[in-house]
Amino acid sequence: MNTFEIENLNLYYGENHALKNINVAIPHKQVTAFIGPSGCGKSTLLRTFNRMNDLIAGVKINGSVKLDGVDIYGDIDARKLRMRCGMVFQKANPFPMSIYENVAYGQKAQGVKDKKVLDNVVEEALRSAALWDEVKDRLHTPAFGLSGGQQQRLCIARTVAMKPDVILMDEPTSALDPIATKKIEDLMDDLRKDFTVVIVTHSMAQARRIADKTAFFLMGELVEHGDTKQIFNQPADSRTHGYITGDFG
Repeated sequence: MNTFEIENLNLYYGENHALKNINVAIPHKQVTAFIGPSGCGKSTLLRTFNRMNDLIAGVKINGSVKLDGVDIYGDIDARKLRMRCGMVFQKANPFPMSIYENVAYGQKAQGVKDKKVLDNVVEEALRSAALWDEVKDRLHTPAFGLSGGQQQRLCIARTVAMKPDVILMDEPTSALDPIATKKIEDLMDDLRKDFTVVIVTHSMAQARRIADKTAFFLMGELVEHGDTKQIFNQPADSRTHGYITGDFG
């Protein structure tokens, strides 16, 4: 079963052909990693899944991106789509408010006012992000008082609290130390039980550790996509082999 199905997708930034005839399926409740050198199109593809590219002037897209069989570039509310496809960015971006208010923000924005409901949502989301035990005694202190790794897990909790179908992660550990990175990776292992997870990473070791499927991109093309073990141990394309062995990139 697939969460996303992408067919003949092309994306242009003005004259720049950034994604070239992409065809790939993103399986349901698995972790899929996008790897490849900088500027190869992996983050651009990630942003098509919740139509973040719509916000960039001069973008032109053709082809099909289906979420659970529905074309997201058809007659669909982009705001609702982004609620279904939560995004975690490279740099932690907590809101300038308390830990509690960060996690409750999305539910409050949808009109939820019942404190008991909000309390449950906050606790569940923080537990899902493996953060509850570290912050349960200081929920009403500023989020900026957390460490970088804790802030990133708070952003994941904030995303989980919206109860999305998909969690998109754009290099979520690139600014973190190895210990914080390990916590996020362990967290992704848990998240796949409830969510489809797509991660862009520059770390091939990370992709190998956490991903069920891996897709290798080069100069806007999807070179190869398959089971992570196969991609790393027996790549079908010489360019994939060259990249993962460090010959280029």
